[in-house]
Amino acid sequence: MLRFGKTQRSLEELYRDDPERADALVFGRRGALKGASLAAMGAAIGATIPFADRMPAGILPAALAQQGGQGPTLVEFPGKVPMISRGERPLVTEAPETILDDDVTPASKFFIRNNGGIPDVVAEPRAWRFRIDGEVNTPLELSVGDLESGRFPIVTLKLQMECGGNGRSFFRPQASGNQWGNGAISNAEWTGVRLRDLLQAAGLKETARFTGHHGADLHLSGDGPAISRGMVIAKAMEDTTLVAFRMNGEPIPHIHGAPVRLLVPGWVGSLSQKWLTRIQILAEPHRGRGMGGTSYRIPVRPIVPGSRNDGADFVDMTSMPVRSILTNVAHGQRFPAGTRSLELRGQAWAGDDTVSAVHVSVDYGSTWTAMEVLPPPNKHSWQRWRGRVALPSDGYYEVWYRATDSRGRMQPHVAGNWNPQGYGANPISRAAILVG
Repeated sequence: MLRFGKTQRSLEELYRDDPERADALVFGRRGALKGASLAAMGAAIGATIPFADRMPAGILPAALAQQGGQGPTLVEFPGKVPMISRGERPLVTEAPETILDDDVTPASKFFIRNNGGIPDVVAEPRAWRFRIDGEVNTPLELSVGDLESGRFPIVTLKLQMECGGNGRSFFRPQASGNQWGNGAISNAEWTGVRLRDLLQAAGLKETARFTGHHGADLHLSGDGPAISRGMVIAKAMEDTTLVAFRMNGEPIPHIHGAPVRLLVPGWVGSLSQKWLTRIQILAEPHRGRGMGGTSYRIPVRPIVPGSRNDGADFVDMTSMPVRSILTNVAHGQRFPAGTRSLELRGQAWAGDDTVSAVHVSVDYGSTWTAMEVLPPPNKHSWQRWRGRVALPSDGYYEVWYRATDSRGRMQPHVAGNWNPQGYGANPISRAAILVG
């Protein structure tokens, strides 16, 4: 902690509240980094800064962002690699970016997001039943065994699933909820039947406009379901919206919704109901827990960051924004002296859209190098990116990486459209590295 007068404040707090004054107080600079301020920052980082003349004022160096803290707390859960803890009640864990290097996310590296208690494991998974009712001509009750029998076409797709609050920690001021970095994302291979085929078998009435999803998990208070959300019928009818019973060729792990769950890829993950018991077809929007107000909703017009708002003029968040992760280089990694180029790779995705470009900068955004972006194997799968950047000398660098979607929308420099529960933050990411 740094002490100024009678107040102790962290570097992050200083830069959050008044970036220019923070620069002057901490490093003695206003504007360009040079002279004594350059020496002070180099000493704080512990290395020379090759592109110091291009370092923007008012931005805390990525290497110092966790100074004085312990970094993320890792937790071990059965069947998982060590993950970042984001909550214990309910259980929430995040995947570090560098474990997401697989094209298909193994169950051991899949993030955990619960909204309530975890239901008991069932003795006979194939006997688990769920129903489809409401605005349909013929309500259906189906078992997992019915789905596996081939009564409906079985499909296997690589599909992204992302928590609606992914990136929440990048909002300033802080929004409420689990303070995710970029790791509330997965891209497993899911097997199941298209929800569309089930709805067509039930026969949608003309009044069928929305869905409501129900699961077996209860709120931690014991008062009703943990979460119950719904979507427009058009999303339910898409080719990639599944009722899934296998993950990566195996039965779905219990923590991820076994024996059957919804998969609504590209949209907020809370729609992908775990431990599925019912899909309700409605004429009006669903009013379950997790609907309305500021829950999974974003402002139509910008609001004052940090202000209170009841969400009356918000809209439901649907497609997730464009985002990228760096998977083969870790924040804080050190490379041997004389390293003059760096191979980089990662993943990128853009909700309902595709990723058209990924760019990387090692000189604080002054110049950008285009990476190769591979096409997705199917709609709603993430995309691999890879490339190389040059490093002119030993020293401290920041690897900045950003993606652009097929509509030309690029990750911004800072998280925009602040909202009370912190949805949609997707700024450019930075990884600090040392050479030598």
